[in-house]
Amino acid sequence: MDEQFKQYVIISPVKDEERFVRETLESVTQQTVRPARWVIVDDGSTDSTPHIVQEFAARFDWIRLVHTQGGPRQPGSAVIRAFQYGTQFLSDLDYDFIVKLDCDLRLPAYYFELLLLRFALDPALGIASGVYQEKKRGRMQIVPMPKYHAAGASKLLRRKCFEDIGGFIPERGWDTLDEVRAHLHGWKTCHFSDLVMDHLKPEGTGIGWMRTNIMHGEIYYKTGGSLLFFLGKLAARAIHGRPFVFGSAAMLYGFAAPYFQGTKRLVNAEEARHYRSLLNQRLLEGMKRGLGRTY
Repeated sequence: MDEQFKQYVIISPVKDEERFVRETLESVTQQTVRPARWVIVDDGSTDSTPHIVQEFAARFDWIRLVHTQGGPRQPGSAVIRAFQYGTQFLSDLDYDFIVKLDCDLRLPAYYFELLLLRFALDPALGIASGVYQEKKRGRMQIVPMPKYHAAGASKLLRRKCFEDIGGFIPERGWDTLDEVRAHLHGWKTCHFSDLVMDHLKPEGTGIGWMRTNIMHGEIYYKTGGSLLFFLGKLAARAIHGRPFVFGSAAMLYGFAAPYFQGTKRLVNAEEARHYRSLLNQRLLEGMKRGLGRTY
C-alpha cells in the first residue's frame, strides 16, 4: 500500500470505560498498520479509565491522553464535543484519514489496514467502517445496518470529506447527518461486512433502553425522516425492540415531543429530501425481499 494511505489518526472520546478500554487499547496497539497518533479524550471519568489509558500511553509514544471535564453521559453531544476537543492535538500532523473510535470495541489486527486499502481503491469513498457484532441471547450476532451507513462507534473518514461536511455536529443524529452531507458533496459512504468488530457494550446499556429509544425518535425527527418510514420503524420496534412494546412507545415520544414543540431540525430542505430518498430506497428494498424477488 502506498505510504500516503497509511497516515491516519484516531480520536477516542472516553468516559468510565474501565471494563472495556483495555481491550480496545490492545486491539489498536496490535494493528498491522498503526495510526500516526491516537488522541484519547477522557471526558471526566470517575473510574480507573484514565489510569489504564496512561499505562498504554507510557508504552506507546503515539498514544496521547488528554482531559476535558464532561457532564452527564449524553450520546452524540458530549461525545462529539470531546471529539472536537481532541482535534486540536493533531495540528502538527499531516494526515489523510481521521477515525472516531469508541473505547468499548475489540478490533481484528488487520481492521485498519484493510479499511484503508478500500479507500485507496476507491477515491470517491468518503466514510466507511466494518460491521459490529454484539452478544444477544448468549451468542455474538451482527447488528444490521443500511448499506450506506458506517458504524458510529468506529467510523473512518477521508480528511477531505471530513472537511467538506464541516466535521461532526455536536448533536444527536451526527452519525446520520455526516453521511447525508457527504453524499451531497459527492462522496460515497458504506460499511464492509468482511471487517467484523466486537461491540463489548451493547447499545442501550450506557444510558438505558428507554432513553435510547427516546433518543432514536428524537434523532429521526431532527434528521427529517419520512412519516411512512417512521411508522414502519415503530411497528418493528413494538415487536422486536427492547423493552417489548414500550420501546416503540418511547421512540414515538422521542419523535412527537420535538415535533409538537416545533424544535428546529438539523437538516435543511435539500438534506431532508436526500435522507428521505435513502429511507424510501431501504423501504423499497425491504418490500422486494418480502416478495421474494431477486434483483
